[in-house]
Amino acid sequence: LMKFRKNDGAIDVESFKKAVQLTITAMEISVNNSSYPSTMITHNSHEYRPLGIGYANLGALLMSRGVAYDSVEGRTLAAAITSLMCGEAYKQSAVIAEVKGPFNGFAENKEAMLSVMAKHGIHAERIDQKLVEPELWDAQKNVWNDVVELGKEHGIRNAQTTVLAPTGTIGFMMDCDTTGVEPDIALVKYKKLVGGGMIKIVNQTVPEALAKLGYDDEQVEHIVAYIDKNDTIEGAPHLKEEHAQVFDCAFTPANGKRSIHYMGHIKMMSAVQPFLSGAISKTVNMPHDVTSEDIMQSYIEAWKLGLKSIAVYRDGCKRTQPLSTSIDKKKDKQPGVKPARRHLPDERQSITHKFSIAGHEGYITVGMFEDGSPGELFITMSKEGSTISGLMDSLATSVSIALQYGVPLKVLVDKFSHARYEPSGFTNNPDIPIAKSVSDYIFRWLGKKFLIEDRGEAPMSGVQINAETAKKPVAILNAAATKAASVWEKNEKFVFQTQSDAPPCHECGSIMIRSGSCYKCIECGSTSGCS
Repeated sequence: LMKFRKNDGAIDVESFKKAVQLTITAMEISVNNSSYPSTMITHNSHEYRPLGIGYANLGALLMSRGVAYDSVEGRTLAAAITSLMCGEAYKQSAVIAEVKGPFNGFAENKEAMLSVMAKHGIHAERIDQKLVEPELWDAQKNVWNDVVELGKEHGIRNAQTTVLAPTGTIGFMMDCDTTGVEPDIALVKYKKLVGGGMIKIVNQTVPEALAKLGYDDEQVEHIVAYIDKNDTIEGAPHLKEEHAQVFDCAFTPANGKRSIHYMGHIKMMSAVQPFLSGAISKTVNMPHDVTSEDIMQSYIEAWKLGLKSIAVYRDGCKRTQPLSTSIDKKKDKQPGVKPARRHLPDERQSITHKFSIAGHEGYITVGMFEDGSPGELFITMSKEGSTISGLMDSLATSVSIALQYGVPLKVLVDKFSHARYEPSGFTNNPDIPIAKSVSDYIFRWLGKKFLIEDRGEAPMSGVQINAETAKKPVAILNAAATKAASVWEKNEKFVFQTQSDAPPCHECGSIMIRSGSCYKCIECGSTSGCS
């Protein structure tokens, strides 16, 4: 809209009308040449040919004229501009209909549609003539008479012509200070970029508004410098108190207290809604401390004022927002603490353990700290240079480094125990008769050797145990074990046949057992999809 502002601040009515005519014609041509996301939308677009022309930078236009957004004068000017835009759009649509014919559904909706056009004209006459320049008021009033007359004679080419979209980022690309029917978010705002980073956006209309309000060049320079430094106009030198409302924005600035009341947004929407085919995409900005009762009342007031839609946004309701009035203060980062590595003494105690898993022999050597806890691990298997030897060396090195940097042995034992892969099978260690893999054996052995909880609990001191009573459960268990062993021997072949296709557990790697038509892991309890 700033492009249609004359030097004296008045609206260039003729240029505005020609821009509407050109845009409507171009949009009408695009209806048949566009693609649509669904069959229904395609059908409706061709049957009713709805368009959606709108404007941007209303907030900047009002500010440049020294008019507050939340004022009767501001709402009246917005209503007159919207009325002229919508009326001229329908008029051009009727002119096109003279050549191309009306939209397909016009005949059955003719009476209703012309009635709506007449209602637009009635609202246009209600606009306060004293608050709008004569040329604009006359143009927006008379255009509706032309729409009704041309509509009766030729019909109307488009069922809808106007809507107020947010214009978003494209508004800034068009050098707009404000988007759609919105006021400015803040005189100085910071926009987050998709790829990271932030840009500072400064309102370019302030100097023009100050000049309109009667400030000289030196005063304007001082005020603008103050805004650039403090991100607010509040408290600026030379600024008169009665002029502060002209620069009120949607958000309260970081260093200020003033902002447009949320009812100011709703009242502005109600001023322009009578002159739109569709609804208004506009945010009703509310402060952070707004109550649920306030939000409910805003919806009720919007309904009473005849709005078709309303969108409420409470400041700070999201973790991040694209526009803000200040740069996020970086939290003081605590200095990073480099983990300390505990080195073993040059001479240390160690223990070497020989093991055999299904005939595969190996040696585990554990070097210990002064307190007897493990600090390094060496694993020797197969021939030097073989794949398994290299893998075991890598595992031992990573475990050694983990232990020296303070990773608890129990964490490593819990993580690597019961991993399933070959070689696996019987061992020569009575404490670990069967190993599911080399790493399973190694870490279970480490747990039993160095972790108290893995060795079994000792009897509590002071508790007397009757020897005869203690022997009875043992005898019972021995008998049960003998019976179970005979059953195992009898069905051993069958058991291995039923488990021959059992998959490894996707959680812990253990071989699962059949449970109906599925498999279940007896180690961690997970299933293959059913239980």
